[in-house]
Amino acid sequence: MLTSAASDADARARHDRAFLGHPAGLGWLSFCELWERFSYYGMQALLVLYLSNYLFLPHNVGQVAGIDALRHAIESVTGPRSPQQLASVVFGLYVGLVYLTPIFGGLLADRVLGRTRTVVIGALLMAAGHFLMAFETALLPALGCLLLGVGCFKGNIAAQVGDLYAPGDRRRASAFQIFMLAVQVAVVAAPLVCGTLGEKVGWHWGFGSAGVGMLIGLVVYLAGRRWLPPEAPRGAAHAAEVRPPLDRRAWQQVALLVALIPLLMLSIVGNQQYNNGFPLWSQQHMDLTVAGFQVPVTWLQAVDALLSFGTMLASLAFWRWWATRRREPDEITKMALGCFVAACAPALLMIPALAIEGSGARISLAWSFGYALVNNIGFANIMPVGLALYSRAAPRGLQGLMIGIYYLHLFFGNSFVGWLAGLLEVMPGSRFWGLHAVLVLAAAVGLLAVKFLFGRVLAPDEAPAPSPAR
Repeated sequence: MLTSAASDADARARHDRAFLGHPAGLGWLSFCELWERFSYYGMQALLVLYLSNYLFLPHNVGQVAGIDALRHAIESVTGPRSPQQLASVVFGLYVGLVYLTPIFGGLLADRVLGRTRTVVIGALLMAAGHFLMAFETALLPALGCLLLGVGCFKGNIAAQVGDLYAPGDRRRASAFQIFMLAVQVAVVAAPLVCGTLGEKVGWHWGFGSAGVGMLIGLVVYLAGRRWLPPEAPRGAAHAAEVRPPLDRRAWQQVALLVALIPLLMLSIVGNQQYNNGFPLWSQQHMDLTVAGFQVPVTWLQAVDALLSFGTMLASLAFWRWWATRRREPDEITKMALGCFVAACAPALLMIPALAIEGSGARISLAWSFGYALVNNIGFANIMPVGLALYSRAAPRGLQGLMIGIYYLHLFFGNSFVGWLAGLLEVMPGSRFWGLHAVLVLAAAVGLLAVKFLFGRVLAPDEAPAPSPAR
């Protein structure tokens, strides 16, 4: 049951069109998210290069507090790791855990602190983590602060976007598109700013600029607090009011959505390797000099972000065009098609990899564009479509939990990608990229099998709302 304050806020939201036809709070939340993602992707652009090219080198790694225990834990599972392999595993664990901690951040906000306090705590933890990266000895505490901070921040600010709108407000879908556009701006800007400072000036300058970005985001969030939604009721009693008992079909849906996680994990290995193994491979084998200027490796991630933005818009336009002429496929079919396309991206890199093995010459920068373009065409039909599937098919009252479970595939996938990246030192590039193509292709085949065997379990109701993926 809504409180009177929440009801009043819903009434105001229906008439609030101060920001592009949306409530003013959307503008504040989007601008805050832009700066938070700037800090996150700025850190991500530098981390694997910083670890492999500097901090984990034999004469520096001893400065890192707790590194011996971490290395022992990793090598007890993987076997001995070189500096590059250790860097890739640590990077993969970090990026993976980013998608695990929001489950706990959501529980903290729902049951204890509320969204506003949890978001503020998350922002402060992230800023502290970025600034701690200036000290080699504090690497592990820095990563810990960042993981906890993202966990508190990521899911809760997105939930506040939804809380701006009353039930049935049709502006909600376009609100999230605007929100994601702010993220894409950050994904493009972060490697150009933080990456350039880190590679051209000093590692700590790059990490410090990420920290400054997070503080700006916190100031924006606090400045716009009066336009944000009021806190929703918290606690187990409220949860029981909105979550009806699960019937047999609902339990089948939950089980199948959980069972899809391994396939989703395989579907992203080619995409996630772009931020892990690919920059390491590129700096060794790619000619990054353009008109006498040495292009920073981190700039490749900005190019990837631009292509991702464009292919996402193109995918939306294509399926809208398709729906006017034919029946639009369901989410699982779209994801399988996306995997077939995405598998072509690492397969494409087998061509220059074979040339490198034959002649040893450096390859053109154009191969990076080709890889990113093909990968993003496929990925545009995997990640957002999967999120739409889990949002739609989750039983009522379990949407938040099931979306948190959906993000688990990114946790497992990035951890797996970190291990795979270590194979670059022991496997020819052609076989390395071929392995990734096979793994993504296996995900496509697996998704089609799920569609034909269990498709009815996740099928929409007879009169569904318009697809969220469109």
